Amino acid sequence: MPGRLDLAVGEWKRVAPRYVVVVIVGSLVSGLVLSAIATFLWLVAGWSWAWVALIVIVAITVIQLIIAPRRARAIGYQLREDDLLFRHGIMFQRFVSVPYGRMQLIDINRGPVGRVLGLADLKFVTAAASTNVSIPGLPEETAAELRDRLVELAESRRAGL
Repeated sequence: MPGRLDLAVGEWKRVAPRYVVVVIVGSLVSGLVLSAIATFLWLVAGWSWAWVALIVIVAITVIQLIIAPRRARAIGYQLREDDLLFRHGIMFQRFVSVPYGRMQLIDINRGPVGRVLGLADLKFVTAAASTNVSIPGLPEETAAELRDRLVELAESRRAGL
């Protein structure tokens, strides 16, 4: 089919390997907070079923920690001629194509763990509310260079419309 997207063409760029630490810390913090709430409900509030919630929370946290490296490796992007192609997901893969001419804002975000590791997230805002594309775990220098390049490409494409 001539109009079909060929995902095998081009080189996929991946996020920094240090991004796994960000995913692990996020999973641990969430698991600890939820475990503390379940423990409080069980021991202090007297909710007898809260121990089941605690076991489920611990199991989900352990699973998240096990698959964290694979989740980080599944994130990638390609700069193509007319658009940026982004992918993520293990079981349910999502591919998003963002045309350069539709990019309205390109934002760099840095969380506390990412700042310590020298990582940043690149977030794209387009006219479509459902796009919601964010490339996490880029080295700060790479994120700044990519933002500048994408702003340049977006401005040139919008000028050509």
